[in-house]
Amino acid sequence: MTPKAMKIIGWVLTIAFRLLFTMSAFLKITLNPKVMEAATKMGIDPETFRMIGIVEICCLILFIIPRTGVVGSLLLIAYLGGAICAHILTHQPLAMVIIIEIIVWITAALRFPELTGRLFREEGSN
Repeated sequence: MTPKAMKIIGWVLTIAFRLLFTMSAFLKITLNPKVMEAATKMGIDPETFRMIGIVEICCLILFIIPRTGVVGSLLLIAYLGGAICAHILTHQPLAMVIIIEIIVWITAALRFPELTGRLFREEGSN
C-alpha cells in the first residue's frame, strides 16, 4: 500500500471515529435517558458518567489534531481498555468494543508510521 493511500485511509477512519466518539460523548455529557439507563445498570452515577464523556471528548480532540495524534491515540486506546473492563464487570457483550479498539490501533498505525516503527522496531536498531 502506498504512503498516500495509507494516509487517506487513516484520515477516513479518523473522521468515522470523530463521528462515533462525538456522538457517544455527547450522549454521556447530556445524560441522555436511554444511555443513563445503561449507566445505572453498570452502577455509574450521573456526574461520573458526565465526567467519562468529558474525558472521551478530550481524548478524541487530541486524537484528531495531527500534532497530538499519537498521544491522543494512546489515550483513546486506554479509554477503550476501560470500556472493555466495564463491559466485563457488568457481563455485557465485548465484541463491538474490542473491534473498535482494534480499528483505533489500525488507524493510529496508518496515520502515524513512526508509532508503528517505535513499537515494532527490532532490538538493537536505532
